[in-house]
Amino acid sequence: MIHQSADLKGGTVTQALLIIDIQNDYFPGGKMELEGSTEAGHKAGRILAHFREKGLPRIHVQHISLRPGATFFLPGTPGIEIHESVRPAEGEFILRKHFPNSFRETSLLERLTANNIDSLVIAGMMTNMCVDATVRAAFDCGFKCIVLSDACANRSLSYKGFEIPAHYVHAAFISSFIPVYAEVLTVDEYLSQPE
Repeated sequence: MIHQSADLKGGTVTQALLIIDIQNDYFPGGKMELEGSTEAGHKAGRILAHFREKGLPRIHVQHISLRPGATFFLPGTPGIEIHESVRPAEGEFILRKHFPNSFRETSLLERLTANNIDSLVIAGMMTNMCVDATVRAAFDCGFKCIVLSDACANRSLSYKGFEIPAHYVHAAFISSFIPVYAEVLTVDEYLSQPE
């Protein structure tokens, strides 16, 4: 796996880890429990440990809902806290957002550009909402993306009485990233790549 390389100006281009909305409300006991959140949180914790070991940039995204009628990620509740599986270490950047797209009305683009980052490794929740919105926005901003499929989670959906199981939703959104928006790997596949 390539973490750093020389850019055309002789600087260093760096890969960063973006962990999106892995927060308490998505876990058992939370207000919007997702299917497979515990397992996905564990996988995201493994990739976070790897980026810490390599000394590579880590960005934690925390959603705080200001939308009228919202039922989870409410300000001042334990549900907005970043889950213990990926709890930020001292000095790790936490980006707070209020929309599904992590770039919307935040400093994310400026931060990535200022740190010469051109590639993002992405884990997070929900696959069909904030992960999807952020991956597509990142691509449109010119970033190369790798989505870690087993470090993401979501829930079942319904439409006009048709129930779509969570694993179908996940597979549909993950597969829609290929081949244009992102490379899709499991955590083990990412970690097994040559340095």
